[in-house]
Amino acid sequence: MVPHTHWDREWYLPFQRFRAGLVRMLDEVLDAMAADPAYRFTMDGQLAAVEDYLEIRPARRGDVARFVAEGRLAVGPWLILADEFLCAGETLLRNLEYGMRGAAALGGAMPVGYLPDQFGHCAQMPQMLALAGLRRACLWRGVPAHVDRDAFDWIGADGTTIRTRYLPGGYGNAFGLFTGPAEEMPDRVTAFVSTAEGWAAGGTLLAMYGADHSAPAREITASGLRVATLAEAVTGESGGAAGEQVPRVVGELRSHARASILPGVISARVPLKQAMARAERVLTRYAEPLSALWLAGDSACERLIDMAWRSVIACSGHDSVTGCGSDETAQQVAARIAEAGQTAQAVVDLVAASLSEAAPKGSLVAVNPSPFERTGLVLADLPEDRASLVDASGRSVPAQRLEHAATLLDETVMDDLSRLLGRVHERELYGHEIVSWHAGDGVFTVTVSRHASGAYAYEDLRRAVVEAGPGPWVVRTVAEPVVTVAALVTVPPLGRAVLTARPPEPRLPAPVANALRTDAYGFEPVLDNGLLRVRVAGDGTLSLHGADGTEVHGVGRIAHGGDAGDTYNYAPPPDDRLADRPSHVVVEEICAGPLTGAYEITRVYDWPAGLGGDAGDETDAEIVPTAVTTRVELRAGEPFARCEITMDVRCRDHRVRWHAPLPRAAAGSYAEGQFAVVRRGLAAEGGDGGGDGGGERPIPTFPAESFAAAGGLAVLLDHVTEYEIVRDEINGDEISGDGTELALTLVRSVGYLSRNRNPYRDEPAGPEVPTPAAQCQGPLTVRFAVLPYAGEWHEAGLPRLAEEFRHDLLAVPGTGAARAGDGAGDADGDGPGGGGRVAISGDGVMMAALRERGGRLEVRLVAEHPAATEAVVRGDFTAAWTAGVLGSPLSPLEVSRDEVFPDDGADGRGPAAYPGSWRTVRVPLTPFAIATVHLGEA
Repeated sequence: MVPHTHWDREWYLPFQRFRAGLVRMLDEVLDAMAADPAYRFTMDGQLAAVEDYLEIRPARRGDVARFVAEGRLAVGPWLILADEFLCAGETLLRNLEYGMRGAAALGGAMPVGYLPDQFGHCAQMPQMLALAGLRRACLWRGVPAHVDRDAFDWIGADGTTIRTRYLPGGYGNAFGLFTGPAEEMPDRVTAFVSTAEGWAAGGTLLAMYGADHSAPAREITASGLRVATLAEAVTGESGGAAGEQVPRVVGELRSHARASILPGVISARVPLKQAMARAERVLTRYAEPLSALWLAGDSACERLIDMAWRSVIACSGHDSVTGCGSDETAQQVAARIAEAGQTAQAVVDLVAASLSEAAPKGSLVAVNPSPFERTGLVLADLPEDRASLVDASGRSVPAQRLEHAATLLDETVMDDLSRLLGRVHERELYGHEIVSWHAGDGVFTVTVSRHASGAYAYEDLRRAVVEAGPGPWVVRTVAEPVVTVAALVTVPPLGRAVLTARPPEPRLPAPVANALRTDAYGFEPVLDNGLLRVRVAGDGTLSLHGADGTEVHGVGRIAHGGDAGDTYNYAPPPDDRLADRPSHVVVEEICAGPLTGAYEITRVYDWPAGLGGDAGDETDAEIVPTAVTTRVELRAGEPFARCEITMDVRCRDHRVRWHAPLPRAAAGSYAEGQFAVVRRGLAAEGGDGGGDGGGERPIPTFPAESFAAAGGLAVLLDHVTEYEIVRDEINGDEISGDGTELALTLVRSVGYLSRNRNPYRDEPAGPEVPTPAAQCQGPLTVRFAVLPYAGEWHEAGLPRLAEEFRHDLLAVPGTGAARAGDGAGDADGDGPGGGGRVAISGDGVMMAALRERGGRLEVRLVAEHPAATEAVVRGDFTAAWTAGVLGSPLSPLEVSRDEVFPDDGADGRGPAAYPGSWRTVRVPLTPFAIATVHLGEA
C-alpha cells in the first residue's frame, strides 16, 4: 500500500487557490507522520509542491527534512511534472537537476523516475533518468497493448534500458479500498488482489492509495497491509527481478491502448507553445552560452539565468504549457513564460552591451549562437551614405538594401520653443541621438541619427533655443537618411564578426532571383537561389524544385474544419465540412535579391463563425471572411523556403491546418524532439490493439519540436507543433495505404477545458469549465520552413538545417570608442579572430547547451544520427572530463593538439579556421547518445 497524492499545482483553478488546499493537505500528512511512525507518504514525483508548501509553512521544514531522512516521506526527483513533449530535452534535464538538488537539501530524492500523470512519454526518458542515476521508473499513460504485466523493460532511443513499473488502472488503483463499511474491507482487498494478480510480474502487488488533491486516511497503518513509500515498493522486490523476462518497449510511449494520452493538448492554445519555445531558445542558446563565453563569473547573469530556468521549468507542467487549464491559469502561465523569456533576454542584453562597447562606434557585431561556422543574414540600419559593410580584413560583405526609414519623424508648432527641451533626454530624441540643429524662417530643425558621432552638449542646444526667441516655431525632427540592409555574414563558431560601414559599392550579382515567369497558365511569381526554386501558383500554393531533382506541387493548401472537442481531445462535428478553396488570391512582391527574395500571398476564405446547435452542426453558422497571408522567403545559401503565416482568428470551435503533398508516398514519418528523431507510423494504437484505451479514440496526430519529415518533404519548426501524415483528407478517399500529405495544425479553437460529451473520448478529462480564451481569437502568426529532399532525413542534414532556421545570428551595433579595425576579437572571452572559445563538429552532433559550471565550460552533446558517430570538440582548454547531468565530473578525456584540422563536419560546408593553440577532444557517441563534457585547465 503506497499512500500518496497527485497534486496539480494549477489546473481548473489557478496556482494560489490550489496551494491553499495543498497547505491543508500536507498539514494533515505531516501531523499523521508525527503521530504514527508507521505512516508513509509519497509526493507525486515533483518537489515543487513541497517547496510551495514550505513557502507558506517555513516552520515545518524541519519536519519535512526529518521524515525524508527517515525514509518515510518520498520527495522528488523532479522539480515539476512536465509534459514531456511540450518542452525541450534540455528543460527536462534541468527539471531533474533542480528537483534532485532541491530534494538533496531536504534529505534526498526518491530514487524512482515517477511519471504518474504525463500525457505520454518521450523516447529519451530512459536515458535521461539513467544519466541522473535513476534506474527505475513508474508510470501509467502511453503503455502499449502488448504489455500484459505490471513491469516492463523500457528501452530508450539510444538503447538505455530501465525496469519500469506500470500502474494498471492508474495512480489511484487502490483508492476505493477504504471507501465503504470497514467490515467489508477484506472483501475489497480480495477483489483488488484478484484483479492485480493477473498483472503481477513479481510477488508484490502495488496498491496506489491516493488521488488528485487529497490525503489518504490515517487509519491505513491499522489495515494489516504493508505500508510503504513508492521508493520502498519499486526499488524492493516489486516489479520483477532484474533478470526476469518481462515485456520490452522501445522508444516513446504514446499508445492509447491502456489509458488516454489526451493528444489534443499539443495544439490547444498554440500561443503558449510559441512563447515556451521562444523562452527556451533565448535561455539555452543565447543567454546561458553567450554569458559563459563573454561574461563568465558575472553574478547578475548567473542569478538571472537561475530565475529564468525556474520559471521555464515551472511552466512546463502537464497542466500548464499544455493549455488544458482554466483561462485564469493559462493567463498566468503565459505571463510567467513571458517573464522567463524577458529575464533571459536581459542576460542577452548584458552580453550585447559588452560586445557593443568593445566594437567601434558605427560598426556592426554579428554573433553566432551555433558551435560551427555560420554564414547567414543579419539586418542593420545604416546611414544612407555608408550603406555597405566590410569585414575585419577589409573584404566587402554581400549586402542588399531592403527599405528606407522615414526622415521626417515629427513636425509640431510651438509657441514656446523651450517645450522642445522637455522632449530631450540627454542626447536622445524619438529613439535617436541628436546630431545638429538649425533655426531660420520660423522653422527650428533638429537632426537626429541612430549612428550619431561627434561632440554634443545639451547646454549648446539650450542656448540655441533661447537665442531663437519667441514663436510660433515649426519644430521639425528629421532623421539622417537610413537604409535597412541585409548582410550575408560569415561568423566563427560561437563567435563574433565585426563589420564596418563604408560608402555604397556597386550592386552584386543576384544569387536569389525573383521573376514573373510566363507559361501556359499565365504569369507566376518565382524565387530561385540555385538550391531551391519556388513558384507561386494561381491558387496561392507553392511548387518546390530542389537542386537534387526532388519536386512537389500544391504546397501550402489551407484546410478548415470544425472542432467539437476540448483542450484535451480534438473531435470533428458529426457532419464536418472541410474547406480549402480561397475565394480570392493576391500575390505581392516584398523584396528581390541579391540575398533575399520574398512574396506575400493573401488568400481569403469564407469560413463558418462556429458550430451551431448541440450536435455541433456548421450548417446554420454565420460565414466569416478570413484573410490568411503567407510570406514566403528564399535566402542565399538556404535550401529551404521560409514561411510566415498570419491571420486574424475570428472563428470558433474549429481547426485550421496547413497541408503539403509528399514527393513520394510514405509509410511513416520522422519527427525531432527531446533529443531524439522518432519514426512513427500512419496509425495510432488504441483499444483495438488489445487494451481498453480508456475510451479515447486514437488519432495519428503527433508532436514535433524542430522538424517533421516524410516522403521527401521536411518542415523545420519554430515551436512544438502538431502534425499528421494524412491521405486525401478533403475527399475522404484512401487513395493508397501510404500517407500522401503532411498536415500541420496552425490553430485549434475550443471553448471548454473538458466536455462531458466529447465524441472522441468516453470519460471527462476534467471538469466542464468554459474556456472562451482557448478559442484563440485575434491575430496569430506561425513560422516554419519547408524543403524537399532526396534520401533519408539524416542524409539531408535536417538537424543541422533546423539548427540554422531556429537560431538566428545576432546583430549588435558597436558603440565603443575604438577606431575601425581595433579590438576585433579581443573582448574578454574571445578566441583569436572573434571565435567563441569552442567549436563542435561531427555527423549529426548537436549542441543542446553550453554554460559555465565551477570555473569550467559544460557542453551538452546529442548524437541525432542513426549510426555511431564522433563529436569533435575544439577550443582553448587543456583538459576535459565526462560529467553527469547533475554536474559532477566522471572521468577524464584524452586531449590532443592537432596539427591540421579537417573540414568542419562531413556535410561539405568547407573548412573552418581554428586557432593553432586550440586543443581537441573526441567523444565517441552511439546513436542518440547524450553526453555532458566539462572543458577547463589541467
